[in-house]
Amino acid sequence: MSVEKLLIANRGEIAIRIARAANELDIATVAIHSEDDGSSLHTRATNESIELNNRGVAAYLDIDQIVDTALAAGCDAIHPGYGFLAENADFAQALEAAGVVFVGPSSEQLALFGDKLAARALAAELDVPLVPATDGAATLKQIEAFLSEHRAIMIKAVAGGGGRGMRTVLQGD
Repeated sequence: MSVEKLLIANRGEIAIRIARAANELDIATVAIHSEDDGSSLHTRATNESIELNNRGVAAYLDIDQIVDTALAAGCDAIHPGYGFLAENADFAQALEAAGVVFVGPSSEQLALFGDKLAARALAAELDVPLVPATDGAATLKQIEAFLSEHRAIMIKAVAGGGGRGMRTVLQGD
């Protein structure tokens, strides 16, 4: 399937880069922006620009509004950029249900890789080399034993994303 019209569900530099790449491929582009981002540069880098209801980040996280905007604008695909909804399985599923191409992994893949324990289990099953780790939530005793053996540990929230909540602990800290 070829993409004819792409909605860019992001702002700033990433939206500009996506618009440039789409332009090189002769794909029409639509920028979206929150009520307070109307004068942002990304709104001038696309063929069309549509204001969303709401201000700030909330506008860029409104799945229903973004899907409705894409459909109303005649877009056949959405590129999420990074951050915001780029790793959101519900967003990808909503686009699939609406018949709009999500430029990225499938909703099933996003759901799997959003669950770090399930993703690690799949990698192990497929014989992908893995760094040493616990098998999920660990007790203080298990963490102390791991730290003693490996001299360092990265603590990561199971549901964290984008590096949020990660902390490095070195032996002796």
